[in-house]
Amino acid sequence: MSDLFLGTDLFSEFDRLQRQMASLFGGFPSSIRSERSGAFPAVNVGTTEDSIEIVAFAPGIKQDNLEVSIDKGLLTISGEREAAHSENDAEVRPYAQERFVGPFRRIVELPQNADPDKVQAHYANGCLSISIGKHESSKPRSVTVQ
Repeated sequence: MSDLFLGTDLFSEFDRLQRQMASLFGGFPSSIRSERSGAFPAVNVGTTEDSIEIVAFAPGIKQDNLEVSIDKGLLTISGEREAAHSENDAEVRPYAQERFVGPFRRIVELPQNADPDKVQAHYANGCLSISIGKHESSKPRSVTVQ
């Protein structure tokens, strides 16, 4: 039997430590996975043999309000989400609002083998699908042994 006695609940101490670590590193995300919770739009990133595939979930945004750009290995998705109702409407007095409204920008670091000259973007049903080709030199190829 151990003589060690903890006067507090061990799990609450782990929660407290996790919150402190999150606040300490909250301003410095090191990858897409460490991006702050609630970042808009949410994105999924994947890869195939020929391309990098990115899907940004951006419901309620008009296609004309979306902008996609690539510069120095960074993909930027920006735009603006308009309010679902007129904010000048005197009849509506919101007391809770969870839906994000206003301008946004999301930046995703691309792998080195991404080719910025081979980009296609398509927006449908609230999903922005972006396909970025890979440089030919980075694709696997077979070599004949002589």
